[in-house]
Amino acid sequence: MHTRFLSMGALALATFGAYPATALAQTEEPITIVINQSPWLPGFQAVVELYEKTSGNTVDLDVNPFAGSLEKQRTAVRADASPFDLLIMNAGFFTEFYTGGFIKPLKEISDSFELSEDIYTFDDSVCWNADARTITCDGGELLAVPVNPNVLILHYRRDLYEEHGLEVPTTWEQLYENAKVLKTDSRYGISQRGQRGAFDVTYDVFPYIWSHGGGIVDQLEDGSFQISMNAPGTKAGMETYIRLANEVGHPSTAGQTQTNVIQNMATGRAAHINSVPAPGLFDDKNQSAVVGQVDYAPPPGTAEIPSVTPLGHWLAGIPRNTSPEKQKAALAFLTWFQTDEAQRAYAEAGSMPVSRAVLVSEMADQEEYRWMKAMAEALPNSRLTFTFPEASQVLAITELRFNQAIGGELELSEALNTAADEIAVVLEGAGYSFVKPDPLP
Repeated sequence: MHTRFLSMGALALATFGAYPATALAQTEEPITIVINQSPWLPGFQAVVELYEKTSGNTVDLDVNPFAGSLEKQRTAVRADASPFDLLIMNAGFFTEFYTGGFIKPLKEISDSFELSEDIYTFDDSVCWNADARTITCDGGELLAVPVNPNVLILHYRRDLYEEHGLEVPTTWEQLYENAKVLKTDSRYGISQRGQRGAFDVTYDVFPYIWSHGGGIVDQLEDGSFQISMNAPGTKAGMETYIRLANEVGHPSTAGQTQTNVIQNMATGRAAHINSVPAPGLFDDKNQSAVVGQVDYAPPPGTAEIPSVTPLGHWLAGIPRNTSPEKQKAALAFLTWFQTDEAQRAYAEAGSMPVSRAVLVSEMADQEEYRWMKAMAEALPNSRLTFTFPEASQVLAITELRFNQAIGGELELSEALNTAADEIAVVLEGAGYSFVKPDPLP
């Protein structure tokens, strides 16, 4: 495997001894995958190396920052011929590739291809009904295979919970009380991602606003939209977020990135985080001061609305503008990636499998895979965040306004009302029918 821009580092491959490793003669064309740099990337790299080792086929990874990967994909699908044979698309943006007709239906490459019954469909986001312009596997075509679940789950310090006799929280109020107990001069009760980015602070506030009955833009049954950015439930959810940040959180939450949040937990500076899991990092003595001390649970909710977590998952789609030989080779990789062999290796390399069978297997009872039970419990209550191709325009608005509210640059109601007005301009420009609540006082 050749990785552009990012070396794999010292990831151990000894775990692959349990799998057949005899290299076969290359049977498929070499392929290039464009992918983002993320906490789960080393696991994906390791699985690609296993694929190369067992199949004899060649895979090149083109690794980029989140926004850079998206821009490369947008450019590639509009070129005469895509330089990439597999696109790793994020939940916030995959719809624009579907609606644009840029992704090749997988059965058009091979009519025998099927999504394994063990693989999650992630709210049917693997399928697209072009006639109805709807994300659904009911009458829709299979366009993608999930490669990473990436939902937020609660990470908490198990050792501190045991020391103080605390119970794992199921509500934000319980989390607040626990964080208050565990906050010290050298430790935050919680660390939250609040920095503006491509899909950063917006992604992390979804569990708060959804569990309070709010949202951003919700699609109704008739296909129209409800702007809920300035709904009372959204404000209540953000008040909960900001209360945690201001009273038991990091003193500069508005400046915290995902990397900051994860490092705060890894260095022992945070008692809680809501984050995509990175268990391989937390249990690595070379990177973590809290080896064996981090445990996992679904995000809290409220008494009225239980835990709900946003899908920030990643999907692999094959662009139409690659050669038939490259499309066939990319599909060969996706076929293998769904296997139990690949999914177990993925987990052993420290990343999240997309196989239900693996998450509820005997692996979940092992200490190093203790995160699996929380993931399996959270996934059935996960939701798609955006279902329209203009999501990137809306996110540019919400990233700024949420960040301003968290940092105190704008009063909360003003930030939400301003964002709702700006979102209305985007939806109106796209020709959508929508309704918007009255401004918050």
